[in-house]
Amino acid sequence: MKTLLNTVKLHVEDLGTNAPALVFLHYWGGSSRTWRHVIQALTPAFRCIAIDQRGWGQSDKPPGAYTLDALADDAQGLIDSFDLGHYILVGHSMGGKVAQLLASRHPAGLAGLVLVAPSPPSPMNMPLEVRQSMVKAYDSRESILATIQQVLAASPLQPDDLETVVQDSLQGAPAAKAAWPLAASQEDISAQAALIHVPTLVISGEKDRVDPPAVLQQELMTRIPHATLHILPGIGHLSPLEAPGDLSALMRDFAGPLIAGTGESMEWHGSHDHDSPPISLM
Repeated sequence: MKTLLNTVKLHVEDLGTNAPALVFLHYWGGSSRTWRHVIQALTPAFRCIAIDQRGWGQSDKPPGAYTLDALADDAQGLIDSFDLGHYILVGHSMGGKVAQLLASRHPAGLAGLVLVAPSPPSPMNMPLEVRQSMVKAYDSRESILATIQQVLAASPLQPDDLETVVQDSLQGAPAAKAAWPLAASQEDISAQAALIHVPTLVISGEKDRVDPPAVLQQELMTRIPHATLHILPGIGHLSPLEAPGDLSALMRDFAGPLIAGTGESMEWHGSHDHDSPPISLM
């Protein structure tokens, strides 16, 4: 289905009925389909809402306005339109940075935050010439396949998942393809990330070559209070497709304690040592 936000129509997949809802934001190059295996595993227990962010999938593809603020505003407008009550926000890579900004605004009803292979709140540490080359990474089937093999995935994807990634990447608007590496990835929201006050689960692939665990330890875990880091052995950046079972299990365990709470009991009031963030290996 499509939801009209101002003048932009966003495609949304809305599955399941049980509260709380999980709202999914995809990576640069993806779509709501990136989450299909995770959602399939979670919908018996949760309502799952996955968004094609502007410029991607079946959503509108405007010529501009691909800032983090614009993407966060889109997500917030959609959440408000569903009147979800309590919900958990889930963001992957680019969607993870958007989710951080949205969570920092303390939106009503936000019970928890799950960041999957997230882009850190600090600017991407990559030379301009490399970021300029990224703009062309999704120009052709050949360039997409090379990007998957060399950067995104630690092991071969299933054939249908591989085709999904190729088609989603090809369908991206030129402006959306350029905006992330050249602009949005360079936005610094470190100060905003420090304002996040809900329980936060960070999931990283051991072999992630885009945002490795070491980068997340330094650039994200030191900034977001109350965050716990789980590292998936042998997994790359595309964990929603490489390890959907592990992701869904972690999300289910994370969401469980939040379901029982309401109102202030869903807020996190504990302390957190930024120098020693909790870590676990699955």
